[in-house]
Amino acid sequence: MAKARTSKQTRPVTQEELRLQADRARKANWKRWGPYLSERQWGTVREDYSADGTAWEYFPHDHARSRAYRWGEDGIGGISDRHQYTCFALALWNGKDPILKERFFGLTGNEGNHGEDVKEYYYYLDSTPTHSYMKFLYKYPQQEFPYAKLVEENRRRGKHDLEYELIDTGVFDEDRYFDVFVEYAKAGTDDILIRIEALNRGPEPAQLHLLPTVWFRNTWSWGLDERKPRLRREASAEVAAIKLDHYYYGPRWLYCEGTPNLLFTENETNSQRLFNAENSSPYVKDAFHDFIVHGVKTAVNPNDQGTKAGAHYHLGLVPAGKAVELRLRLSPAAPSSASILNGTFDRQIAERREEAAEFYRTIVPENISADRQNVMRQALGGLLWNKQYYAYDLNRWIHGDPAGPPPPRRRLKGRNKEWHHLYNSDVISMPDKWEYPWYAAWDLAFHCIALALVDADFAKEQLLLMTREWYMHPNGQLPAYEWAFGDVNPPVHAWSAWRVYKVEQKRHGAGDRPFLERIFQKLLLNFTWWVNRKDAEGRNVFQGGFLGLDNIGVFDRSAPLPTGGHIEQSDATSWMGMYCLNMLTIALELAKENSVYEDVASKFFEHFVYICEAMNNIGGESIELWDNSDGFYYDVLHLSDGRRLPLRVRSMVGLIPLFAVETLDPEVVDRLPGFKRRMQWFIENRPRLSEHIEIEATDNGPRRFLSLVSRQRLKRVLHYMLDEQEFLSPYGVRALSRYHLDHPYVLPVNGMNYRVDYEPAESSTELFGGNSNWRGPIWFPVNYLLIESLQKFHFFLGDNYKVEYPTGSGTNLNLWEIAGEISQRLTRIFLLDDRGRRPVFGGTEKFQQDQNWRELIPFHEYFHGDNGAGIGASHQTGWTALVAKLIQQYGR
Repeated sequence: MAKARTSKQTRPVTQEELRLQADRARKANWKRWGPYLSERQWGTVREDYSADGTAWEYFPHDHARSRAYRWGEDGIGGISDRHQYTCFALALWNGKDPILKERFFGLTGNEGNHGEDVKEYYYYLDSTPTHSYMKFLYKYPQQEFPYAKLVEENRRRGKHDLEYELIDTGVFDEDRYFDVFVEYAKAGTDDILIRIEALNRGPEPAQLHLLPTVWFRNTWSWGLDERKPRLRREASAEVAAIKLDHYYYGPRWLYCEGTPNLLFTENETNSQRLFNAENSSPYVKDAFHDFIVHGVKTAVNPNDQGTKAGAHYHLGLVPAGKAVELRLRLSPAAPSSASILNGTFDRQIAERREEAAEFYRTIVPENISADRQNVMRQALGGLLWNKQYYAYDLNRWIHGDPAGPPPPRRRLKGRNKEWHHLYNSDVISMPDKWEYPWYAAWDLAFHCIALALVDADFAKEQLLLMTREWYMHPNGQLPAYEWAFGDVNPPVHAWSAWRVYKVEQKRHGAGDRPFLERIFQKLLLNFTWWVNRKDAEGRNVFQGGFLGLDNIGVFDRSAPLPTGGHIEQSDATSWMGMYCLNMLTIALELAKENSVYEDVASKFFEHFVYICEAMNNIGGESIELWDNSDGFYYDVLHLSDGRRLPLRVRSMVGLIPLFAVETLDPEVVDRLPGFKRRMQWFIENRPRLSEHIEIEATDNGPRRFLSLVSRQRLKRVLHYMLDEQEFLSPYGVRALSRYHLDHPYVLPVNGMNYRVDYEPAESSTELFGGNSNWRGPIWFPVNYLLIESLQKFHFFLGDNYKVEYPTGSGTNLNLWEIAGEISQRLTRIFLLDDRGRRPVFGGTEKFQQDQNWRELIPFHEYFHGDNGAGIGASHQTGWTALVAKLIQQYGR
C-alpha cells in the first residue's frame, strides 16, 4: 500500500485518502454525488417572488408538495449531483398521515414562539468527505403526524414559554415509530449503492409505504432552457428499473429490488390546486401524494414516463421489532442481469463502511473514550452531510424569468437590490439545511476549521468561493446571507484561512501557499471595504451593526438608534484589531518567500497599533472603550449632541477584545529585514503609539507582544470571564454575564426603557426574528476563539502568568491550562455525565434514557447558559462541529 506524507511519520494511506487525492488531481470525480439536497427549499428568499418580501407566507410548507421550485430541491435523506440536475430521496407514508412525507415539516418564523423550527427527528450518522459512504436515520411516527397541533400550540405559547416539540405530542409513546436508516456507498464515482432499512420499534405491527424517488430539478419551465430530461420504465432490465436520460450526464438507471409499483409524473406545479388555474400537464408534482394517500390512480402517467419517478413499496404491516430492507442502485451501467442488486452489493457496502472507519481512525484520537469518539465522529459526519447545492442568480431573481410573470416593481428597490452581480451555483457548507438552508459568511469560516480536519481541499474551496467576483461585492464586501447580503458579519475570513492553512500543514506536513496568497489578495479588498465603510469618523473606531450577535445589545445595532447618533462598538473595533493581526500573520508567512509582502505586513502592523490607540483614546479626546472603574470593555453610545455614554452591559462584546493577540518572535522578524527596519522606525518615531507594544528580551532577540488587551487589563477581564456567577458556566462561557439576572441593564430613552436581562435559554425579544439569543446562552464560535486567544496569551506570557480559576476558588492556573478547562466544559455538553445523562438533551427523558435515542447526538445552534441543554437550530453541525476540533486537540 502507498505511503502518506505526514509531518511526524509515515503511515499507510487509507482508501478514502486515495479517493481524495484522485479527486484533487481531477483523475476521478468522487465528489460529483453527495448529500447536496436541501432539507427545506420552501420559505426561502430564493423562492420568494412576493412584492413585500414575505418569504415564509409566499411559499409555505403546504405549497411545497405541489409547486415546482425555481432554485433548488429538497427531500429526506437525499442526494444529488453537484449541479443538482438529478435528485434522489426517500418518501414515506404510514397509512394515517394526511400528507405523503416527502420533506420535513417545521414551523415558519412567524408560527413558532421562538422563530422557525423543524419538528422532526433525524440524524446524520456518518459520512466520508467524498461521500463514498454515508448513513442517515429518520424516526418516523406510526401515528398521524400532528401538523395542526404543532402549529396551534406553538402559536398559543409566548416568548417566555418553551417550544412545543414533536416529542411532547405523544406520537413516540410506547415506541410507536419506525427507525428508517438510509445508507449510501459508492462502487464508483457515479455508481451508488443504496440500502434502506425500516425497523418497527413499536409493540404492534404497523403499516408502512416506502417510496424511493428520483427526479430532475425543473430547469425547463422558466423560458431559459427548454431541453427537458426524461425518466421512463426500463423494460429490458431483469429487475424493476427506471432509465434516466439527462442532456448533461447522459443515460443512467435506478435499479430497484423486488417488484415495486413504478410511478411516473412531472416535476411541475399543480396550478389547479394552488391557483385554480389550468395545469400545463395532467401529471404534476404532487401526483404521488394523490395516488398513495387518496388512491387517485389517474394522478400518475400510465405511459410510465416523466421527470419524477418513484418505486412504491407497500410493505403492509411490519411486525413489531422486525425490519424490512430495500436495495437500490443508481448507476451508469446499462441493464445486464439481476446481479446488479445481489452478488457483491452487500460486500461493497460493508467495505465502504469499514473504509470510513479506517479513515476516521487517522483523525479521531485512539486514546479517548468511546463516548468522545462517538461525539467527534457524529459531529464530523453531520458537518459533511450539511453540504448543499445553492443556486441564486440575483439579477434574474429581481427581474424575473422569460416564461414567468414580471415580478412586482417594488422588488427593484427591495431586498438585496445592491447585489445584482451575485451569481451562485455551487455546493456550499450550510449552517443547518432545514433552519438555515443558505450560507452565512461568518458561520462558514468556522465550518472550515472542522472541515480542514477531514477535507482541507473543500475547506479552502469554500473560503475562496466567498471572495470570488460573483460572490464578493465589487466594493469588497463579503455576502452575509440571503435575507440581507449587505448585513455585516464579523471579519473572520482571514483568521479561518490562516487556521485552515496551519491545520493542513500540521496534518500533511506542508501548507498550501498558493491558496494563502490567493485569498490574501482578495481579503485586501475586503479589509479596505471595512476601513472605508465602517469607520464612520476615520478614527479607527468601527461600527458594524449586529455583527452576528443578534440581540446582544441594548438596541438593534443594525437599525437607526432611537437616541440618534451611533454606537462606537467595542466588538467591531476588536474584530478589526483581530483582522489586522490575521492579515499581518499571513503577510509575514508569504514574505518568507516573497519580500514584496514585507511592505504589506508593515501596513497591518501599524494599523493594528493605531486601533490599539483608538480603543484607549478615541480621537485623541481621552475617551476609552475600556472602563477603568469596572475593568471591562463596553460599547460607547455617541449621541448627536457630542455626548458619549458607555453602555455598561457585561456581554461578549467586552470579551471580544481578547481575540486580537499575536506574538512576533525574533526568528520570524530577523528573516524579514524590510519589515524589521520599518517596524523599528515606527517604534522609535511614534513613542506614544509604541506603548501598546510589549517587548521581552530573549537570547535570540526581542519578542514583541501585540494585543488590544494589556497583561494588566487581561487579569481584570478574566476576573469576570472566569467567575461562575458572571460568564463562566459549567458548559463554557456565556454570551452575557449572569450578573444581569439580578441586575438588568436599563437605559431610559424618550420615555421608554431599553433593557437587557440575563436569559440563559430562548430569547424573549423579537429582535432578528426571535429565534436567536445572545443574552446568556453559550455559543461555540466565540468560545472557540476565546480558547485560542488564551493559548496565544500563554505563548507570550508563559507558565508563570497565572490567574484564579474559577474566580474566588483560590486555585491559580496558567492560561494554557484554563483554555483546556474551558474546552472540557464545552465538550461536556455532549458527553455522558456521572449519572449517565447528556446535558445537551436537557429534561427530555426519552432522549436521556432510551437506548435507541441516547447515543444520537444533536448539535444545536447554541446552548443553555446554566444547564447546557441544546437550543435553536438542532442540526447546526456547522460551527458546533468545532467540538470535534476541541476533542481532537485536547483528547482526554
